[in-house]
Amino acid sequence: MPAVGEIYLVTGGHGFLGQEVIKLLIEENRDLSEVRILDKVIQQNFIESLQALAGGRIKLTVFKGDVRNKEILQKACQGLTCVIHTASVIDIWGYISNEELESINVEGTRLLLDACIQQNVKYFIYTSSVEVVGPNARGDPICNGDEDTVYLGKLRFQYSRTKYAAEQLVLSTNGCLLPNGEQIITCALRPMFIYGENCRFMKSHLDEAIINGDVLQRNSKKQALVNPVYVGNVAWAHVLVARAMKDKDKKKIVCGKFYYITDDTPHMSYSDFNHELMGPLGFTIPDKLNMPLLFMYVTAFILEIVQFLLKPFIRYIPKTNRHFITMLNTKFTFTSHKARNDFDYIPRYSWEVVKKQTTAWLASIVQERRDILNKK
Repeated sequence: MPAVGEIYLVTGGHGFLGQEVIKLLIEENRDLSEVRILDKVIQQNFIESLQALAGGRIKLTVFKGDVRNKEILQKACQGLTCVIHTASVIDIWGYISNEELESINVEGTRLLLDACIQQNVKYFIYTSSVEVVGPNARGDPICNGDEDTVYLGKLRFQYSRTKYAAEQLVLSTNGCLLPNGEQIITCALRPMFIYGENCRFMKSHLDEAIINGDVLQRNSKKQALVNPVYVGNVAWAHVLVARAMKDKDKKKIVCGKFYYITDDTPHMSYSDFNHELMGPLGFTIPDKLNMPLLFMYVTAFILEIVQFLLKPFIRYIPKTNRHFITMLNTKFTFTSHKARNDFDYIPRYSWEVVKKQTTAWLASIVQERRDILNKK
């Protein structure tokens, strides 16, 4: 193992995206000497698989905890080259309190930035989300938007608001003076909806379809086009922008900027996307929405009223809400041309390949999911 080399910290390193980022760092960064993994839960078999991949060339260090633990952050940031901050809490249904979302997504990011500055960490990459843009409550569409697209409207999800606040913290920290006299360089990536093997949201849709007699629910109209992005391509974008930050010419371009991350996944509605991947397994989907869109909004509104009335007595969380319906039924697509121009981002994995891989993963778990659901 090299005595001197780059040291990366990946927060949320055991998560869906974090795992892929770490794997690509090990495979593609020849100057890497150590990867530090920060997460609340880290399974030993994951660490063993990384050790096999590293082949003794790279040291792996585990920090169990979350981004609100100042002591862990200080230790994890000592001697660090770069932080890739993927850790966050995702919630668009209301299962997690607003205070908890704010505490982890915003305050946790603030504490991590503070630790980086105190420990002279020069590079900081934040995993943001397309949801920091919208859609807004009116469901105004965007077709092939980019970083210059102006989109007005209040963010309804507390998750979206906290991700946006954290992103702005990261970008505004760019250029801050470090104790060693250098300046910190920050950047944020805004991927579309991330899918791929081990995606828990896809597993949830699979379960719903099994319960519904192998019929997928149509909750989004066909015209509500979106462009999901494969997890491996999002991870690859993180690796590439980290390279650009260390390039004397490119770092001047990417510092303090945000970038949309997409790939060649076809534009289609969320419901049709689920069917595209699960159709080969025998799952079907109706041509029309489960109920008229207006009726879906009315039903959601009534459920929100019930939630409000019951709040003093019990915690009731509706399975849907009006903004979730808007998100599923709004045309919202973007391009990643700027990422290509500024730091040479080209998707590493093609749609043809990832479709086969993701469908194969779904096929590998479908019987297990049937067995589990039948026992309930």
